[in-house]
Amino acid sequence: MPNIKSAIKRVKTSDKRRALNASQKSALRTAVKTVDTALANNEVEAAKAAFVAATKKLDKAVTKGLIHKNAAARKKSRLAKKLNELTSQA
Repeated sequence: MPNIKSAIKRVKTSDKRRALNASQKSALRTAVKTVDTALANNEVEAAKAAFVAATKKLDKAVTKGLIHKNAAARKKSRLAKKLNELTSQA
């Protein structure tokens, strides 16, 4: 445990940030998984709505520094590709 006042504050703030980042990252993973399950069940409208929400969360995560911008672009691209395949079949 740190003894210096500024070090104590850094521990507190970094714990707070870590908890916030973990919850945001979890919400992001859940949003992506929602799109995948909608796609797996061939629910076009639900998949489209979930895709919009997941895209928004991915973009937000990039601006917050949670994930790299190329990782977000890759995830969005793969989801869009799956969605386009599903809509072209229907």
